[in-house]
Amino acid sequence: MTIGTPTVGYASVNGIEMYYESHGTDGPPLVILHGGAQTIDLSFAALLPALAARRRVIAVEFQGHGHTADTDRDMSLELFSDDVVALLDRLGIARADLLGYSLGGLVALRTAVRHPERVDRLVLVSTHYRHDGYHAEITAPEQTSERLPTEDDFKAMVEAYARVAPDPTRFEATLARLQPLAHGFVEWTEDELRAITAPTLLVLGDTDFIRLEHAVRMYELIPKARLAVLPGTTHMGAITRADLLIPMIEAFAPTNP
Repeated sequence: MTIGTPTVGYASVNGIEMYYESHGTDGPPLVILHGGAQTIDLSFAALLPALAARRRVIAVEFQGHGHTADTDRDMSLELFSDDVVALLDRLGIARADLLGYSLGGLVALRTAVRHPERVDRLVLVSTHYRHDGYHAEITAPEQTSERLPTEDDFKAMVEAYARVAPDPTRFEATLARLQPLAHGFVEWTEDELRAITAPTLLVLGDTDFIRLEHAVRMYELIPKARLAVLPGTTHMGAITRADLLIPMIEAFAPTNP
């Protein structure tokens, strides 16, 4: 199959104009959801060519991210999840696999709980379900840690935003609006995780924001879960490990099961 140039566009969903890209032409649909303060390209450049070679890949940019302008609408995991479902409706996709990274993983998890009838398989990269899932130093900015984003990581996020954002000057304002999503979301209950019906692949780095024991607890709670820990990998690096992620995703969610 020839992948070709992706189809790009905007969908009017829930009061915003959401940017999306459609890669590939056939195969089971996969929706990929980027990390906080990132763009499609920054999160998924390493994975997209291989993913789109075997399936239809729908990539979105959340409110205030990348090509999608911010508005005075609140930001929440619930709204972002509803935006994804509304986009699927617009595209005529009844069910899809979801792959979410960091913030995108939180949105994917919220979608699997709120809209289980729309999710076939779930891949959650560097995703937690309780606030204490993070290592303590992640929420203590006065500390330094090898787990935290580097200067180069922040520079890459600023530059990616500036390349495509409707207003390139709003990166810091958007970052401030995102903090409650990562650190103040409504936690999932253990019963909600036990009720997830979609087979779920949990992935994190061994030097991630997420505590290993927290990921193990998610693995124990979600009925059809698998767990992978990427060696020598930080939170920021987890989504770039195509050498490890692509074989795992293809084995977990085969295009010809």
